[in-house]
Amino acid sequence: MAKNLSKSIDFLLENAGPVIQYRLRKEILRSITKAEEEDLLAQIYQLPYFKLVESYAKPNGFIGEGIHGFTNWRGVKFHETPFQDGESAAKLLVYYAIPKDHPLVARLVAAYRNDAVLYDEYSKRPPAEFREFQSRGAGLRQGGGLDTLLYTLQAMLGYGDDGYVNHFQEISLDAFAAMLQISNIEEITEDGRKKKGNFFYHYVTADKFLPCCYHLATLAYTQSWRTPANINLLSRAINHINNDLINETEGVLIKGGTGYMGAFGLMIRPHLPFSVDSVEGAVMHRRILTEMAMTGAGKQIDILRQSADNIEAALQNDGVLRLNFASEAQKKGFAGGKYKAVGGYGEVFLEPNYKKKTALDCDLTFWAVQFLTLMEA
Repeated sequence: MAKNLSKSIDFLLENAGPVIQYRLRKEILRSITKAEEEDLLAQIYQLPYFKLVESYAKPNGFIGEGIHGFTNWRGVKFHETPFQDGESAAKLLVYYAIPKDHPLVARLVAAYRNDAVLYDEYSKRPPAEFREFQSRGAGLRQGGGLDTLLYTLQAMLGYGDDGYVNHFQEISLDAFAAMLQISNIEEITEDGRKKKGNFFYHYVTADKFLPCCYHLATLAYTQSWRTPANINLLSRAINHINNDLINETEGVLIKGGTGYMGAFGLMIRPHLPFSVDSVEGAVMHRRILTEMAMTGAGKQIDILRQSADNIEAALQNDGVLRLNFASEAQKKGFAGGKYKAVGGYGEVFLEPNYKKKTALDCDLTFWAVQFLTLMEA
């Protein structure tokens, strides 16, 4: 664990809810008894959002309606709440640190690995999503397609090193490695551009590699790919992406057959060091930095070292991490009274009640402790 975090830890132990208490004691302090663990998990299982996800579980093990898909289609509303999206539901289980042998988790992963279950689920979805199911293996090199989501969620849920997902680990590492072979993103995109909506996008063909946030998450939540050489490769690739490859492109599409699809959260975009003075990076910013640090490459990645320095400086006073919001409205927009630990590109928030005065401070401070601890690992 990183040094000089006693004030932060004391604040969390006094003020945080059961999810942060559990993760702090189990993952960071590593001083939780079996009785304490059972008690905190019992509290977590009674939280409203966990109960909501539990209510969306089906007899076949699948949770929710689709994954990263339509919320509404032709007047039909598929999701009563954001948690009825399958990806959101799975990620809540991850961020709440629900054990991998819990029946909800184990049966969900079994459903992801059962073609009959997936066919049954997606045959009931809108035609566009069913077509995505039929071509679910497309886009693995760039982070597109249903299988990218399925492999990543399995890794996040604790099932990424049992052989089923290992080949996607290799693809994920290869996607980052490929960035070391280019000096400009346009070296791998086609000469023409594809119009989508009001914009013209660069696009890559299916044979090209292009790392996305799901490649990163898969590596962050798995171990079997890790060697000193691979960790060094990943850190060099991320530094190269952030320091050399970022350009002014509006985005990149993937060409698959005659169609074009968006990649899931491209890494080819600015990722800045964390700063208490910058809230525009709130969406997914902390999550990306955390997952970079989870890979074991933290000390070798420039923006992570800078982030750690900024966090340590921000904790100097009382150990509590606070953002310098420009206005109360901006603060409300950040926490928003809405739960944000959902969806493909949402941030991670762990407190169950944001009407509580210290809730946002607890979330940010736990992240600070987690991040600095990962940087020392």
